[in-house]
Formats: sequence, structure tokens, C-alpha cells
Amino acid sequence: MIEVDGSYLEGGGAILRVATALSAITGKPVRVFNVRAGRSKPGLMTQHLESLKAVALLCSGRLDNAFTGSTEIEMHPGRIQPRDISVTIATAGAIGLLFQSVSAPICLADTDVRVSILGGATFARWAPPLPAIQRVLLPLLESMGYPAELEIARHGFFPKGGARVKITGHPSRYRRPLVLTEPGEASIVRGISVASTHLQKAQVADRQARAAGQTLGQAGLKAQVEREYVDAVCPGSGIVLWAETGARAIIGGDSIGERGKPSEQVGEEAANALIETVRSGAAVDEHLSDQLLLFMALAKGRSVITTPRLTGHAKTNMHVIKQFLPVEFEVKEDALVRIECSGSVN
Repeated sequence: MIEVDGSYLEGGGAILRVATALSAITGKPVRVFNVRAGRSKPGLMTQHLESLKAVALLCSGRLDNAFTGSTEIEMHPGRIQPRDISVTIATAGAIGLLFQSVSAPICLADTDVRVSILGGATFARWAPPLPAIQRVLLPLLESMGYPAELEIARHGFFPKGGARVKITGHPSRYRRPLVLTEPGEASIVRGISVASTHLQKAQVADRQARAAGQTLGQAGLKAQVEREYVDAVCPGSGIVLWAETGARAIIGGDSIGERGKPSEQVGEEAANALIETVRSGAAVDEHLSDQLLLFMALAKGRSVITTPRLTGHAKTNMHVIKQFLPVEFEVKEDALVRIECSGSVN
């Protein structure tokens, strides 16, 4: 039984997601205590609970103490098997965070694995929006040997959620290391600005896109941002931008709409996030860096990435990964942060 302290560093849900994913992958049982001790409302919330159940179903595992508000859980994994599973999120919980829990296990079965999600939010605070996962993360994971698809049948926003999403993982045939140290030239930025049909009259998606394009243009970057109005249970919006470079890097920036927040500010925030990474000379934006660490650790070979700064999530993920896998992380902090991982031989 591997013991993981959920209060480590920021004490958030990332510890739970990485620990249970690695438990399923390695077959090692895990106990996570002090779950989300660093949050204003400690313990499992709905989205964490549903993520746990999804991982347990994928590996025919047994969960102990898995209920809303629980501050200590155990998972006793079985073997990852190809299957179709369904997840219901009754709140506006972030589907992007659930994806982080299942993204590696779903590619380690012998045949395809499908996860159908009803409910939850495609754009949520403190979580990667699903279009960012589609356009930035998934292409990099496929290059490493983790082919997966994410289909959005209906978007969901705070406070009601109501999304419909399907995640499909295809078997991983190899585990290539990732080397992304030079960003290359970002010749053009693409993007998608999304708003519910409730906000079409106010032209929210158009205003987000226009503001992003103007901000990028002032920084010398050309932009092509699509506008999309979608059916949703409640009003909401968000924008995702990405720049594909000649060096295989995909640099992203995103922002979500909130009540009282001008659409122009949403577009500017996403653009400025992308511009900051481009100007830093890093090949991976700071939010993407922590999402890649688990896959770097599972690769057969040495991976290395550069990112503008070392996030709390990245520090947390490295700490948890090393408790499950025989890997080492080397971090060099200078003008940029350089993260190297030895890779696992498992």
C-alpha cells in the first residue's frame, strides 16, 4: 500500500488524480489521506468522486471511503481492461480534470476504451478547457504514443454544467519520450471562441475573438479565431488559442467568461497568456507542463521540456509520480525552467 499525503504543498485534487491514475497503471494499491486539505472545503467533491469511480471502473478496482466529503480514500486496483463506461457529473464540475485522471489509463488497455460523460462543464475555472485539451494536449500525447480523442456533443458552463462528452482511448503501442526545448517560430495563432446561444444577441463569441485578435496583432502575431454559438443548459463562454510552431511545440492560452467580466477582457486574457509564453522562449506553457509529467515518466527514454515557470501543480505531480515509478526529475530554474525526466522502464 502506497501512502500519499493529500496535504502536500498546495494540497489540492491533483494529488488524488495522479495517485489513483498511477495506482491503476502500476497495479499498486494506494491510500490518500488528508484529501484536499489545502482547500477551503477539504475532502472529495462531486467531480473528484466521479473521477475516482471512473478510474476504478477502468481497472476493475475497489474503492474504500469514496463519498462526498471524505478526506481519506483507498484504491485497490485490478487490471486495466477495454470497456465502455459512463460517468454522470450532477454539478458543473470540470471535465478537464476528470480527463487528467483517465487520460493515461485509457490508452493502456488491449483495445479501445470509451468514457461517456453526462453533465459537468467543458469550460471551468482552474481547469483546462476541453478545446485546449483537443488542440494542444492530445496532439502531443499522440506523438508520445497515447492516441486519444475527445468529442464534445454539448458544452457545459457554470453553474449548471450539463455537458455531453465522449473520450476514446486507443491502445498505446509505444511510449516515446518528449523533447520540447525550443519553441520555434509561431507564424500564426488559431483559436475558437465559444459562447452559448443565450449570449448570441450580445455577440459574446465575436467580441472575445475580436479582442484576442487585436491583442495578438499588437504583439505581431496573426490570428485566425473561429466563432461558435452552442446549445447549453445555462449561459457561458470561453476562448482557447493555440500556436503551432515549426519545432513541434503547441503553445496555448485560454480564458473563460464569468458574470460581470467583459467579453473583451476574456479575449485579452487568453491572448496575453499565449503571448507571455511565446515571448519567454519556452516550448511548453506553464499549465501544459504539469499535464505532461506523468506521460514523460511513463516514456521509455529521457524527456525534457522548457516552461516559463514551475507551478505548484508540477511540483506536486513530480512528488506523487516518484512514489510509484522508478524515475527521477531534474529541474533547472534560470530564465526558463527546464524539466528533465529519466523515464520509466516499466
